[in-house]
Amino acid sequence: MRRTLAIVAAVVVTSGLAITAPAVADQNSSKKSNSTSLTKAVTVNGILQHLRQLQTIADRNEGTRASGLPGHTASADYVAKKLRKAGYKVTRQKFTFAFSRELEPATLTEISPTAQEIETATLDYSGSGDVTGTVVPTNDLVLPPSPEPSSNSGCEAEDFEPAPDEPAIALIQRGTCTFETKAVNAAAAGYEAAIVFNEGQPGRDELLTGTLGNPVPIPVVGVSFADGAALADEAGDGPVTAQVVTSTEVDMNRETENVIADLPTKGKKVKNSDQVVVVGAHLDSVAAGPGINDNGSGSAAILEIAEEMSDLKLTKKLQRPVRFAFWGAEEAGLLGSEHYVTTLSDARRAKIYANLNFDMLGSPNYVRFVYDGDGSNGGDSGPPGSAAIESVFNDYFDSKGLATEPTDFDGRSDYGPFIAAGIPAGGLFSGAEGVKTDEEAVAYGGTAGAPYDSCYHQACDTINNLSATALQELGDGAAHAVYALTMSKAGLFGDANRKAAKVSAKQLKQYSSEATR
Repeated sequence: MRRTLAIVAAVVVTSGLAITAPAVADQNSSKKSNSTSLTKAVTVNGILQHLRQLQTIADRNEGTRASGLPGHTASADYVAKKLRKAGYKVTRQKFTFAFSRELEPATLTEISPTAQEIETATLDYSGSGDVTGTVVPTNDLVLPPSPEPSSNSGCEAEDFEPAPDEPAIALIQRGTCTFETKAVNAAAAGYEAAIVFNEGQPGRDELLTGTLGNPVPIPVVGVSFADGAALADEAGDGPVTAQVVTSTEVDMNRETENVIADLPTKGKKVKNSDQVVVVGAHLDSVAAGPGINDNGSGSAAILEIAEEMSDLKLTKKLQRPVRFAFWGAEEAGLLGSEHYVTTLSDARRAKIYANLNFDMLGSPNYVRFVYDGDGSNGGDSGPPGSAAIESVFNDYFDSKGLATEPTDFDGRSDYGPFIAAGIPAGGLFSGAEGVKTDEEAVAYGGTAGAPYDSCYHQACDTINNLSATALQELGDGAAHAVYALTMSKAGLFGDANRKAAKVSAKQLKQYSSEATR
């Protein structure tokens, strides 16, 4: 992701064009965008009605709405029906992907020198198996952990001691490269199972869960930093024997879908018909639970916004077409949004003006996080226009006397394929497994030292795992941004930069195929 963003940035810089987004707050603020009609129409009750339906769907489908399972198909049916009833042109974009789910909970048992059960979780795309063997740590564990993430345990083949002749289990620390890379390297070195433990910094010390991204032939499980470090310490004093048991289902060609809905203009020509605003949220849950906050909350919010835009007959005011997208297989690695972006023709991709992404808007211990479009928080900035989108959100919340916090464009949600293609993006996030700081608790209330969402990626992410206040505040912020981007005459770049923006879009189109690799 960082490499492709660098490519896009280089294209813009070397073109000689000075594309600077103006102070969108002056053009798209809550006072001047007149978004009040939409923010009033979008209600917590409306969002909750959709969320209760998603909970019912999960209850009828083994407690999950994961892509590739009946619960996701039923969720897509519900969303498509609601959108068609609201007058939208709906497309159900099907695609295949590598499906994985846990059939039985994983177990990790230390046999010697300490007999104990250790809390563990199967990583998505892990192989099935029952392995008893010696636990062998990689050579480059960072114990104790550094203040900032720095471990590259298991990222290189030489990190692994040669596997002994008898069965062995690799002990690997999180950090730097993907879980898949670590697991593949362990299997290539001859290990029959792998344990990945969390890295150890605040927010990276709990039970490790995640995805390998692609099937791996050996059992791979996650543990907390404390449990992984304890195993490493014991292994430093003598042999440690453990048993890893996983039971998984993997299907390399499972079908799922995106639900794409365009607001018809009913014969009215939209002035900037070549500037499509894509408003997205992933519809799938993890296999472990119903995913009502992650990401029923984002899906329900944009569905409510879509319905109210139609009811208010806002097509009469549209300056840009609006497209609502409910992505599939996000939890498997942003696969739905990636499929959408990469299968667009160059001409259609060039017409996407901006992407708004809403992934988790109702976390119980929430913070009002805004994607950091200008990179001022220390991470990468987004493509030109992303800083302006960030300002749309920040200025709206400022106008309501509500604080916000920046959150990095770290590639964890469906804006990723858009910014890789040079498309401006932004959005809101209420927090996941990270821990709320003392300063955040003062600014936003809630509990310092506790996760933003203690049920993240778990079976307890139900209709009871929501903050109505978060849904109200972030739902209104989402509605305002959709209104501002689709109804503003000036747009992201302003009148003074309109010509430069169009030239930039042509140049970015030339590089789009490389940027999406």
